[in-house]
Amino acid sequence: MNNDIEIISFKREHIESVLVIDFLSFPTPWSRKSFEIELESNSFSRYIVAKKDGIIIGYAGMWIILDESHITNIAVHPDYRGISAGSALLESLIELSKSESVNSMTLEVRKSNLIAQKLYHKYGFIEEGLRKGYYQDNKEDAIIMWKRNIIK
Repeated sequence: MNNDIEIISFKREHIESVLVIDFLSFPTPWSRKSFEIELESNSFSRYIVAKKDGIIIGYAGMWIILDESHITNIAVHPDYRGISAGSALLESLIELSKSESVNSMTLEVRKSNLIAQKLYHKYGFIEEGLRKGYYQDNKEDAIIMWKRNIIK
């Protein structure tokens, strides 16, 4: 992992930076209200941000329900891709899941997003299903990936 990337809890003061990253990363970015709800009202959610040189360069989130976590999003600002920020965020979500006695993790990823799929495979996620037409913007399919038995 890149040692000069710091992973911290996502706080309300980080929303502006995260909105920019989300807008630059996804065809259908989340609204400010969506992030506010995740941070303030959703007891299942856990969100983190990646900082480098005091700048928010990425974020990730998941929901923890019973012994499973569902990764909702991982994104890194385009100017900071390729420096292992995505790996740092994913490693942190895995460690956070373990600390909360989560046994399995899941996520959906665009069929065309080969870079993300490679990252998830690197951390032991495997393809277990397909959601046809999952993404609203272009009806692209989502690959369902799971990482099971993360606590032994």
